[in-house]
Amino acid sequence: MNERQLLLRDAWDRAEPFGVFLDVAMKHRELWHAITRRAVVPAELSPRLRALRGRYRFLVLLEDWCGDAVNTVPYMQALAAGLPGSELRVLERDLNPEIMDLYLSPKGARAIPVCVILDEQFRDPCWWGSRPTELQTWVMSPAAQAMDKDERYKRIRAWYARDRGRTTLDEIVTYLERIEQKAKVA
Repeated sequence: MNERQLLLRDAWDRAEPFGVFLDVAMKHRELWHAITRRAVVPAELSPRLRALRGRYRFLVLLEDWCGDAVNTVPYMQALAAGLPGSELRVLERDLNPEIMDLYLSPKGARAIPVCVILDEQFRDPCWWGSRPTELQTWVMSPAAQAMDKDERYKRIRAWYARDRGRTTLDEIVTYLERIEQKAKVA
């Protein structure tokens, strides 16, 4: 293993299973539990999931106060639970800057959540974060940036409530499909 793989393996070993994190989450506690209870993988993704052959580790960097995390990570957990041989674990961003700094946003921010997809050798062929592309595009638009912060967050929450994790899961499954396609070509 190279140095990066060793670092990621160590991070994985230190990371908590999602259930442990959920038990100690304090900020938005009720929301974390409510979204986790209703988080399911949409039926339309089932054929794509059945076609996946890899075993993946989903290493998620987050903080319990993060609204984007509470609206996406429970769905990621449902995805990991539905993929044979796969698992999701979480690390707190603020306690793991050496890992977080590997996955900065395009503008160099420590934006969360970040879902690092690790293969069986602890390589990180890709990562997802910190919002679904469609939502992030809107958030960065001049119209959204001109809004009062409270109004913008209200619209973000409404978008997540309508989406129910579908866009996040579609993006992550697309990444997994690309990983497997590259493996076939190699």
